[in-house]
Amino acid sequence: MTPLLKLSQLIDWINERVGKGAFWLILLMTIISAGNATYRFIFNDSSNGLLEIQWYLFAAVFLLCAPYTLQKNEHVRIDVISSNFSARGLAVIDIIGTLFFLLPMVVTVVWLSLPLIAESYKINEMSSNAGGLIRWPVKVLLPIGFTLLALQGISELIKRLGFLTGACEDPNAKPKGPTPEEELAAAIAAAKAKEAK
Repeated sequence: MTPLLKLSQLIDWINERVGKGAFWLILLMTIISAGNATYRFIFNDSSNGLLEIQWYLFAAVFLLCAPYTLQKNEHVRIDVISSNFSARGLAVIDIIGTLFFLLPMVVTVVWLSLPLIAESYKINEMSSNAGGLIRWPVKVLLPIGFTLLALQGISELIKRLGFLTGACEDPNAKPKGPTPEEELAAAIAAAKAKEAK
């Protein structure tokens, strides 16, 4: 099990770097959006290319951060149901979900996206909007993002199997301390208290 856990750590390391790197795209998207809005306000003009690059960046953030979200166990769960399971039961549910839902879906998306990307590249597909961007680069994000998601799914599968065999700790265990939601609520309350002074 140790070599598989090392593979899981490598996959986690890659997806953490990719996910944290993609966070910077949010800043870039915000700067482009603000710049485009300012330009439109001042000069009563706009650029379809700048609007589309925001869409491309949003797609990149969504697709490249999904594996990181899965790794941090912050994806959507039906907590009303999952909270009733033991740690071992939840690990079994995760294994079943990964094997029968996540991995088949990811493989299907990658398989179906490759011909679309090849055709888009072959014809040098452009946006139908005046001043729009070339389309294949954003389409390439599909197999990249979903391949990283498949790898993270395999990593999560290894961790769940490792937990069930006693080779590692519970990957679903929540860290001690406030949740991200509680931290946000505390920050909002602190800002309101500061404004009230």
